[in-house]
Amino acid sequence: MASKSSIGYNSMDVILQRKRQCTEKILEIKRTKKLTWEGIAKAVGRSPVWVTACCLGEASMDEPAAQKLVEYLGEGNSEIKQVIMEPPIKGQIPVDVLVQDPCIYRLQEVTLVYGNTIKELIQEKFGDGIMSAIDFKMEVEKEEDPAGDRVRIVMSGKYLPYKRW
Repeated sequence: MASKSSIGYNSMDVILQRKRQCTEKILEIKRTKKLTWEGIAKAVGRSPVWVTACCLGEASMDEPAAQKLVEYLGEGNSEIKQVIMEPPIKGQIPVDVLVQDPCIYRLQEVTLVYGNTIKELIQEKFGDGIMSAIDFKMEVEKEEDPAGDRVRIVMSGKYLPYKRW
């Protein structure tokens, strides 16, 4: 009898499938009930960026936040609570989406165009190190402008100096 891994089936596949199904269910409820990420986040008591990341399978919730989420969504007895509390598998955006989705591509483009500049300025201000994406906060805001509304993204990550040994 062939093992599950020998036929291309492993635990990561199961986790990804469960996360995707959970995300699809949340997005369907959001569409059907005409909910917003701001409203969902307010009900959970956390930031819209973090709650959205959890709902898209890119982060995980603790039990109290997950309970508030399923109650707000009206899904108290669903699998959503359990799945959204499981650790995520990061970086699961398919490469074709990275290249094709204009919004995601433009965010990558910012890093490609300004990445060295950002790095240089961080190192000038802090020294040799990086900005954490774990101890991290982000806000996405709409900035009204007579010449056309603007997207304002504010990122705040803990500075982590490289260790010398």
